[in-house]
Amino acid sequence: MELRDYYVRMMELNSMEDLERRAKAVEELMESLNREEMPEYFNWAEEVFEGIHVKERGDQLALLWVNMDTWEEKRYSYSEFAARSNQLLNYLRKNGVDKGKAVYAMIPLFPEIWFVSYATAKGGQVLVPTATTMTAKELEFRFKVYLPDAVLADEASASVIDEALDAVGAKPKVKIVIGEKEGWSSYKEVEKESTEAVAEKTKSSDPILCFFTSGTTGMPKRVIHTAVSYPVGHLSTLYIIGIRPGDVHNNLSQPGWAKYAWSSFFPPLSVGATTTGFYTSGRLDPARYLEAVDRYGVSTFCAPPTAWRAFIVLDLSKYKFENLRESVSAGEPLNPEIINTWKEATNTVVRDFYGQTESTAMIGNPPWYKDKVIPGSFGRPSFMYDIVLLDDDGNEITKPDEPGHIAVRLSRWRPIGLFKEYMGDPDQMKEVFIGNYYYTGDKASYDERGYWWFVGRADDVIKSSDYRVGPFEVESALVEHEAVVEAAVGGSPDPKRWQLVKAFVILKEDYEPSRELALDIFKHCKQVLARFKVPRIIEFVPEVPKTISGKIRRIELREMEEAAKKEGKKGEHEYFYDDFPELKSS
Repeated sequence: MELRDYYVRMMELNSMEDLERRAKAVEELMESLNREEMPEYFNWAEEVFEGIHVKERGDQLALLWVNMDTWEEKRYSYSEFAARSNQLLNYLRKNGVDKGKAVYAMIPLFPEIWFVSYATAKGGQVLVPTATTMTAKELEFRFKVYLPDAVLADEASASVIDEALDAVGAKPKVKIVIGEKEGWSSYKEVEKESTEAVAEKTKSSDPILCFFTSGTTGMPKRVIHTAVSYPVGHLSTLYIIGIRPGDVHNNLSQPGWAKYAWSSFFPPLSVGATTTGFYTSGRLDPARYLEAVDRYGVSTFCAPPTAWRAFIVLDLSKYKFENLRESVSAGEPLNPEIINTWKEATNTVVRDFYGQTESTAMIGNPPWYKDKVIPGSFGRPSFMYDIVLLDDDGNEITKPDEPGHIAVRLSRWRPIGLFKEYMGDPDQMKEVFIGNYYYTGDKASYDERGYWWFVGRADDVIKSSDYRVGPFEVESALVEHEAVVEAAVGGSPDPKRWQLVKAFVILKEDYEPSRELALDIFKHCKQVLARFKVPRIIEFVPEVPKTISGKIRRIELREMEEAAKKEGKKGEHEYFYDDFPELKSS
């Protein structure tokens, strides 16, 4: 089959009401895809979005954008969506930003994030999604290792970008701002371009996406996805969520992270559904968000665990959810209370699934598990991936209830959804690709029924709420403070966020632990780190456990913290971010 035929078939299968038949048919389709030799050239925008959906349902709604602050709406049909995106592609090309060039997009959940995602997929540029929480210092690192050829930003982000560009001496070919800013081209100029554009002839192996993701011992890694790895690889995500043609799909996620591409972009727009963006200029208002889900007839809904916890404490009887059919979650295990409360209110089961920036959906509870979901389990391996558990010696685990490293076996086939490489980091590639396996960095176990259970990170990356935080970045920020001589960062157990970022801080001789000093260090971190990376706990300590060679023994640090929290102990000089009213605005 041609690759476009797999999308057509998936549309048919996801519309199948007989779930047992659907499960078998999807398994057969994925087995066929796993054996498929990738074509030399593939362009998802041209062959799927335009070749199927613009052609067959051009007038159907592709994107519904809502400003929840004002209830302003913007609607784009499949034809209009393509036309708007083509204008941006033409503008990029006119300014010399052609195939292979890096395009940074640092904007909130505006319609333009969909247009730039589409334009770069069609034009073969490499999109670098960038969260609006990034600080100038964090951008400096990114610009040094991967120079931007073009940047797209809102007015607030443009100032931060300019500061970072000046610091590294980088000069992109074009800077586009949504709004007005001196030295930037207004997005209004983009809208003067032709609405027709020829698709780039992209090879299946050509990079089209670059995500920066947290590392354990160094700065963020560049995860490269190709013209097939996300566009085609997300067929696994598509069947696990269960999106159908004509569905109204919502994913509660911000641009800048892989989860946006995971659920807001490729899956719904691959099957002729309507994708939605519910924007707010402030923090998430759970009640207002559910009002939008209800008002706009969302049928498939994806949200992170932190949101689900906020939703279930509301009076859910206020909402009808008449169209809601599928509810899914990703990020960390959900407890029975969340699943039971949501099911009572909506008659849908929140189905958990698992994946990474480096992959598409790898393990999950697809629709045919609706009546078989076990709270706390994230399901069973996807048909696209050959998932195994490995012990510390690299041997495959064959016994239930024995924790091991989640790995993808590559000896039988290489999953289409797996990333291409960590750009410019061969050492990191050697750490995760060992023998015939790709190591995810996560640990799990499976029970005798075949259900998988998350154990935790195998490395030192901190899993906090919906984010992964590398300790090295936070430690580097801490030691920049004049009072800090050394710092070790790890995760502290938390019932709401899985882990909190905790900093063990060793002070210089002239400084003493105090509330005032802790506050000053918190404030310093806020200035140089994205909000989700700022430590939520600081403990002043005389020393941290180390190896003979002087490396921090993070596993011992983690074990000590887990034991302390289990016993309810608090350090003599331990300070919590939430105890400082001065920081409440963050």
